[in-house]
Amino acid sequence: MLLPFRSFRTNTSAAASCLFFLGCLVGCLIAAVCCVGVVHAEQIQFGSDIQPILAKHCLVCHGPDESEAGVSFADFESATAETDSGDYAIVPGDVEASALIARVTSDDLYEQMPPEGDRLSQSEIELLRNWIDEGAKWNKHWAFQPMQNPKPPSVDNPRWSENPIDAFVYQSLGEVDLTPNPPADRRVMIRRAYYDLTGLPPSPEQVDDFIADPNPNAHQTMVDRLLDSPHYGERWGRHWLDLVHYGETNSFERDNPKPNAYKYRDYVIRSFNNNKPYDQFVREQLAGDELDSVTTETLTATGYYRLGIWDDEPADPLQARFDELDDLITTTGQAFLGLTINCARCHDHKIDPIPQTDYYSMLAFFEDVTRYGHRGDQVSNHQIDVSSDELNTQYHQADLEKQRLDSEMREIEQAGIAKMAAVDQRATEGNQAERRRVLKEQLHQNLTAEQQIRYDALRDDSKQLRAKTQSLPPREIVMGLARYIEKSVKTFVLFRGNPHSPADQVTPSFPEIFEDGPLELDSGEIVFRRTDAFGNKSWGRRRTLADWIAKNDNRLTARVMVNRIWQFHFGRGIVRSSNNFGRLGTPPTHPKLLDWLALEFIRYGWDIKSMHRLMMNSQTYQMTSATTDEGNQRDPDNDLFWRFDSRRLSAEEVRDSILAVNGSLNRTVYGPSFYEKLSDEVLAGQSRPGYGWGDSSPDDQNRRSIYIHVKRSLLTPILTAFDFPDPDLTCEARFTTLQPGQALSLLNSDFIHEQARRLAKSVDVQAVSNDEVVRRTIRRVLGRDATDAEVGDGCDLIETLSANEAIDRTRAAELYTLSVMNWNEFLFVD
Repeated sequence: MLLPFRSFRTNTSAAASCLFFLGCLVGCLIAAVCCVGVVHAEQIQFGSDIQPILAKHCLVCHGPDESEAGVSFADFESATAETDSGDYAIVPGDVEASALIARVTSDDLYEQMPPEGDRLSQSEIELLRNWIDEGAKWNKHWAFQPMQNPKPPSVDNPRWSENPIDAFVYQSLGEVDLTPNPPADRRVMIRRAYYDLTGLPPSPEQVDDFIADPNPNAHQTMVDRLLDSPHYGERWGRHWLDLVHYGETNSFERDNPKPNAYKYRDYVIRSFNNNKPYDQFVREQLAGDELDSVTTETLTATGYYRLGIWDDEPADPLQARFDELDDLITTTGQAFLGLTINCARCHDHKIDPIPQTDYYSMLAFFEDVTRYGHRGDQVSNHQIDVSSDELNTQYHQADLEKQRLDSEMREIEQAGIAKMAAVDQRATEGNQAERRRVLKEQLHQNLTAEQQIRYDALRDDSKQLRAKTQSLPPREIVMGLARYIEKSVKTFVLFRGNPHSPADQVTPSFPEIFEDGPLELDSGEIVFRRTDAFGNKSWGRRRTLADWIAKNDNRLTARVMVNRIWQFHFGRGIVRSSNNFGRLGTPPTHPKLLDWLALEFIRYGWDIKSMHRLMMNSQTYQMTSATTDEGNQRDPDNDLFWRFDSRRLSAEEVRDSILAVNGSLNRTVYGPSFYEKLSDEVLAGQSRPGYGWGDSSPDDQNRRSIYIHVKRSLLTPILTAFDFPDPDLTCEARFTTLQPGQALSLLNSDFIHEQARRLAKSVDVQAVSNDEVVRRTIRRVLGRDATDAEVGDGCDLIETLSANEAIDRTRAAELYTLSVMNWNEFLFVD
């Protein structure tokens, strides 16, 4: 007999690792909705159609952890085995003999399943019936299979057959009798391309030139030019920083800064600008200290390991250590592989075939990663001196000379102290301030003339040495993996994720689903790659992991990355859940296209800019965003890409665009972060109001938003209003909300009123007529000429404000410029 559900319980470490049940419900609901809404009807798929139903209603009590009444849906063999009561939950091909159907349709309180909570919907029951009737095929999930090598289809539309992307999309549209939208006009396309590649608007002059360009290849030329812009790396580097949850402070109560964190940010921006092959980009971040050629750049890349939150006084240090490792596994698994390995921290993964041993075998790759620091030393673990040998020699010689001078001066001081009264002698043994006071007052009285002359000479030499040292170029320090844990550390599976309950020992290995076999280690370890400044050797394990993730035949790496590139061009990925390619993720809408793109990506050397060109030069990318009744009826979610999805500007794009259109944007690339001007009320929101927030120059405060200091406990209000992500967690795709806080920020904040004044000044409102104010403002903000109706409305607004609100005409014109920066045309990309 099947037993009632038991309440799901977990310990604190389990909660910290994975709120499984909540995530399971949400994920299953999303997957179930997507499954029901799929446009083209095909054979029922276990992974996308059936697994979410079992996960939502059955797996808590019936596999993999629990097998109540001998029933488990963990795998095909268990699901079709005889139960304790002698019947069979699933009999392939025989719905009537399958006890599962009888239980989920029963009205008997002692028989029905699930016994509590939501019953299965009629559509879910029908899916189960049809699946069993078709033979209950337990298909292997698509993402865990090797990439296929599909050929682009042949289509009967010449314009849609030139680019293979278009052929795949056109074919899928044809299967449901949908017609793709026509091409967008050039005004729309230049704005779309500029924002997608640089995150900045084109100038009015650039818009005019593009529209007037007679070259039929003008769009391709524009894309190439934008890919060469240094602002391309700023835009696409920000996408990557979301994935690795970039922050420049430690979080928790003190939320102290992470010195030199900005250099990792600049490394990411440079990597995109230089079109670094993606496989190299992966290797440098995961094992930049263990590569055959270790450079300042590759060491900076290991700042990846220092981006997470860090508790400087944890109540349970061991728990904190494993929480930090879990963050690495979560980020690495989801960002690089699109896999929620972290869900197996406390138990076997409930949905994907990832046992708990896989989690700890993955953790073993990171065992030599030290904590960010500890209370007694918050520097040596994460700050790497990458200065030149010549500069280090100069500093070393200066240090030796200082030690010599200090030693000789102290000998003379002690000789004088010996002649002082006992009370003064004791005073010199206390704090340094007291010692200096006594020496200043009495030392000269207790030295011989010869000692005084020598002491004065030593003091002069010390001053000169200090000045010489200060004139040296500063040491070059980067944040990264500076210190290792000794290789004697062993890795154990932790019972229920509890670090104080180690169970079986494991060694590094790759998840079983990849079928790559056991990892061969040389005497338990891999070849050493590097020794840190403290004599500890790296294990080489992270190099092995990086090489495996970045190899050409990895089943997920290329798929995941091309899906991300597609996501940021088309508004969503071919797989919408871009951090989760597992069974709880959404299935790809165009699986053959995804595999074709991934293989092209590899074939052309993991070249990201080539992927941009391929996607942006497609007809699919250049369609209008207009809706049609036919499209809305047959494919309301635009799963088949019959139109382009318009989008709201991101948080950074909003702020940067405002600065760009009023002419105050500082376009300097790279360098230390700056501090935005924040109100006292915002600064008061911390445990120590204003602590850790600097005061940058006005010119620096006009830099792009990617360079704003990311303090975890004090995020910039205008960015958070427009959905800036939580830097404590990996972010696959930002929420795009429309909520009152955005309107308030763009109407009432000190920032927007200051920018409106700058915009008004840039259009010279005091020297021109009202209608010219309107024309100039719309041209600057929207990159086009104003219509007659807009000119009339704008003039009416300025005149009404001046006449009825008792404000002068200049202020009224400023408020008009502010209003234009609130138009949807400015805040949305069509």
